[in-house]
Amino acid sequence: MRLAVYPGSFDPVTYGHLDIIERTAIMFDRLIVAVSSNPCKNPLFSTDERMDMLRIVTRPFYNVVVDQFYGLTVNYAKEKEAQVIIRGLRAISDFETEFMMALTNKSLQGSVETVFLMTRAEFSYISSSAVKEVITFGGDVRNLVPPVIQERLQNKINNR
Repeated sequence: MRLAVYPGSFDPVTYGHLDIIERTAIMFDRLIVAVSSNPCKNPLFSTDERMDMLRIVTRPFYNVVVDQFYGLTVNYAKEKEAQVIIRGLRAISDFETEFMMALTNKSLQGSVETVFLMTRAEFSYISSSAVKEVITFGGDVRNLVPPVIQERLQNKINNR
């Protein structure tokens, strides 16, 4: 079975993330969308909230499962017996950091490959950080995230 892991914080999941998920789901028998629990970051949504949102927006993909992990992505991938880690790239500026991480991962777990996917051009400017900033200042994020995510963002911002 061809198994891939798409790791990230997904705080929140955006149309850019969904683009990568949709295209990866076609290429692999199974895709694990893995939400990282990184204590160094200060996420807006809890890990459980992010997982719940991902489960909702990935329902159309029969071979996608949502999970969480803590620690090194490459160790998680090996534990799950995944052959590939998927990394989405928005712009060339993402490549250098991702390339160095891929080389590090390869040195730690030689059996796990990293595959880079460029998001479609119409999503290349979207980041979770930008989405949170836009909605915090009353901007419209309907072209950046699915409606259910927009609703959750608005509720979270309003209840702070």
